[in-house]
Amino acid sequence: MSQVLRFEWSALGRPFHAARVRFAPRARDSELHTHADFHEFMGVLTGHGEHLLPTGTTPLVAGDVVLVRPRDRHAIRGSAPDGLEFINVAFPSSAWQGFLNLTRTNPTGSWDAAARPVAFRARDAAVVAEVFESALQRFADEPEHFDLMRFWIDLLPHISPDELPARASGSSAPDWLARACTAMRAEENLRGGVPRLLELAGVSPAHLSRTLRAAYGTTPTDFVANLRLEQAASLLAATSAPVAEIATRCGFSSQSYFTRCFTAAHAVSPRAFRHQSQRAFVP
Repeated sequence: MSQVLRFEWSALGRPFHAARVRFAPRARDSELHTHADFHEFMGVLTGHGEHLLPTGTTPLVAGDVVLVRPRDRHAIRGSAPDGLEFINVAFPSSAWQGFLNLTRTNPTGSWDAAARPVAFRARDAAVVAEVFESALQRFADEPEHFDLMRFWIDLLPHISPDELPARASGSSAPDWLARACTAMRAEENLRGGVPRLLELAGVSPAHLSRTLRAAYGTTPTDFVANLRLEQAASLLAATSAPVAEIATRCGFSSQSYFTRCFTAAHAVSPRAFRHQSQRAFVP
């Protein structure tokens, strides 16, 4: 029988909990447990080990990021010769869902219903390690809800699923398309728009259009526009940057055009969205 953990037991009124965890190679496995009311991201920093799951054992190595959900049962083991070191960042499931709803983001895609925790690979392990270290430092300095949102905003553009999400038809998007779509979440690529997506994909415009529509049911123009709006929503929720600056960072030609697009997508203006988001993540 697995132990059931509750967020309040560790967080003690704080918006998230962060901890550095080390498992020596011959240390006892952690206890099999589930989460009653919180998600957590595990960021593996050094060494290697194993993730013990009801469906089997999966390896853990530096650069791995794992999203563990309340329904997931798991335990951890360190492996010889160096053991395993990672940082855990735990947060209320209600706050995470509020973030996803407001930003229209779903980093797990169709994997959200998977039977095991969702594993990601860092596109740059050093950058992702720094994101987790920063979250740990913020936790030590009496964090605010803004700090939790900053962690999500900083992390998500730098991770991609270990395996490709399945399409509705049951087949997978080509590797080149999945990599290009993941890379487009970076702001410098968002500003490049569809031409940058074409560069990343390395195929003809017609081939990109056909494959993107078959895999994700959208056009390149709509795909880029939706990513820009997702990133803008995240920045509005998690930063105090001026609306004009956010419009520029996300690739919109003007603040007025950004406001029209954002209002059409969210049914509220960017400023109203920001006001709503200030209260949305409080569990």
